[in-house]
Amino acid sequence: MAIRKVLLPLQTATTAEAAFSTAAIVSQMWRAHLAVLHVTANKSHTSAIREVFEKLAAKNSLAVAEATSNADHPTCSFAEIVGREPEAVAYQARLADLIVVPHPASTGDVSSSDALHAVLFDSAQPVLIAPRIAPATIGTRICLGWNGSAESASAVWAGLPWLNRAQAIRILWSEAYQRHGPLASELQTYLAGHGLTSDRASFLPIDNIVGAGLLAAANEFACDLLVMGAYSHSRLRQLILGGVTRHVLERATVPLIMHR
Repeated sequence: MAIRKVLLPLQTATTAEAAFSTAAIVSQMWRAHLAVLHVTANKSHTSAIREVFEKLAAKNSLAVAEATSNADHPTCSFAEIVGREPEAVAYQARLADLIVVPHPASTGDVSSSDALHAVLFDSAQPVLIAPRIAPATIGTRICLGWNGSAESASAVWAGLPWLNRAQAIRILWSEAYQRHGPLASELQTYLAGHGLTSDRASFLPIDNIVGAGLLAAANEFACDLLVMGAYSHSRLRQLILGGVTRHVLERATVPLIMHR
């Protein structure tokens, strides 16, 4: 499956550059259309985001044009709509192949990143969380955070287009991370059925934090894309007690694809 439409919701200029640059890399890789969306409570106010969009489009060599179904080069467009951000973003995301969102730590506590959670819980589409500093590459070395859950299986499915382009793939697993479900060795066999070569590596929690061990293992592999499921436990439980998803969202320094 090719990625033809990338949705990028932007609310503030302070988070725009790293997120736009990350989304531009994706658009250029896939010759996809990048649709930038700004949700405002009052249409009568001119958005400063549009000016930022125009500057970033030029900086990243993306032509501004409406989306077409047979484009042979990457393009981008800007839309501003009135509404509540979570609902509007989730609605628009349902007809996008991938949604790129700014790193939640760049806008405050991860628990208040409403657009991110709206996409994860109410769009049925994969989301790519941009790092706080735009990466040089995305998806040449991919790590799969695997725990056998339905959410991690959904993430692998969403990551297949990327896995088919990767130079190296590593499955990361841990006894402390594993849920009731297929093991990492079974995932490796599944990927081989898709013609994909991978290796697998176990990791240990760091200071009893599974997410810290997962990120350390991903960094050791020098990955430029981490793919994993989101919220195997309830979001409320993770907000109160912490969890792998929350830790990784807050601290990842590489592009991160999540799906559930």
